[in-house]
Amino acid sequence: MSFVELHGRRYRLPTRPVVVICIDGCDPEYISDALHRGLCPNLSGMVRQGFAGIADCVMPSFTNPNNVSIVTGAPPREHGIAGNYYLDRETGEEIMVNDARMLRGATLLALLSQAGIPTAAVTAKDKLTKLIGNGLAGPCFSSERAGQTSLADYGFATAETLVGRPRPDMYSPDLSLYVLDAGLELLKRGISQVLYLSLSDFVQHKYAPGEPASDDFLLEIDRRIGEFIALGATVGCVADHGMSRKTDFHGTAQLLFVEDVLTDTFGDGGARVICPITDPFVRHHGALGSFVRVYLRDAGQIESARTLLASRPGVHEVLSRREAADRLELPYDREADLVVISKEDWALGAARKDHDLDAVRDRPLRTHGGYSEQRVPFLVSRPLDDEGLEWAGSHRLHNYDVFHAILNHTD
Repeated sequence: MSFVELHGRRYRLPTRPVVVICIDGCDPEYISDALHRGLCPNLSGMVRQGFAGIADCVMPSFTNPNNVSIVTGAPPREHGIAGNYYLDRETGEEIMVNDARMLRGATLLALLSQAGIPTAAVTAKDKLTKLIGNGLAGPCFSSERAGQTSLADYGFATAETLVGRPRPDMYSPDLSLYVLDAGLELLKRGISQVLYLSLSDFVQHKYAPGEPASDDFLLEIDRRIGEFIALGATVGCVADHGMSRKTDFHGTAQLLFVEDVLTDTFGDGGARVICPITDPFVRHHGALGSFVRVYLRDAGQIESARTLLASRPGVHEVLSRREAADRLELPYDREADLVVISKEDWALGAARKDHDLDAVRDRPLRTHGGYSEQRVPFLVSRPLDDEGLEWAGSHRLHNYDVFHAILNHTD
């Protein structure tokens, strides 16, 4: 068979190496600003000689739903992953989404590997490996646990042995660069032909485009992209979401604690608010994002809660369960009573007591989750064929189209 099929789309099997990099939190401004100032020659080359566009990520603009969308070529309505964290309606349990229990269907990585294409996935945070590595017959590991991951089947004691240095600190730019270095070794040594490499957004949460730390990080990514291209790979770069500053002109964070608002009106226990940005590493965002889910104890209070929240400062939109599922392409059976999405310069939380605000006071708060963080770069190192250019020009481009663009529309 010369193709695999997933969620109604066929993908040709590759004849040359393919590397897809998810630059976590990479708002298009990071790249446009760097290129305007003459930085990042390899990204600049992708723009000039390959294909460059701006795409949408899926909503909510968080890590898990978008990484899974990228490796399945579909929105959350199809694959079932709609956040990093969710509430089980039946048990009332709040659950971290860090395994494949909620995943519906296969991933493209699994299908390619099962079709005989040597395929690998490397992530910064381990929370993604069980999701995107589900069914993958090949290496799948994280920078976070590189020292604990055996690669004995490929001739290396651990992933650290493969890369040649110890895993970096979780809160450092090198957590992402380690992912790219691991990918380079897998490609150089002929272990993998298709690579999905997912980075961390630690830098983007802390530094805006053009700041020295941001420039340094992007330059290191760019250098490694050049190495992949030199090895003959077709490289695709997208992001799982963008990033926005959530402060006023004085740099003070603009925050709305949604559960506190509802408690003041409906009493203790009248509502539960889930922040789906939550993951085990919240020091760079304090579990504050632009999208929260609201569950009401009394279904008769849903509309009054909606009206109340829509009137609050910083709120862009409040959607019903059905509206959220239909408009945002989310799985209805896993959706809350209400979805609240903030304005670009505001962030949302649950109850103030649930958030470590000291963790985000060292820098102006930057975070994501809403419409304002939905635009992401979409770059391919080789030009698209005529059919691909017609498709890209006539469709709303999404980050999850990147494998389609590379496998089906590059030579």
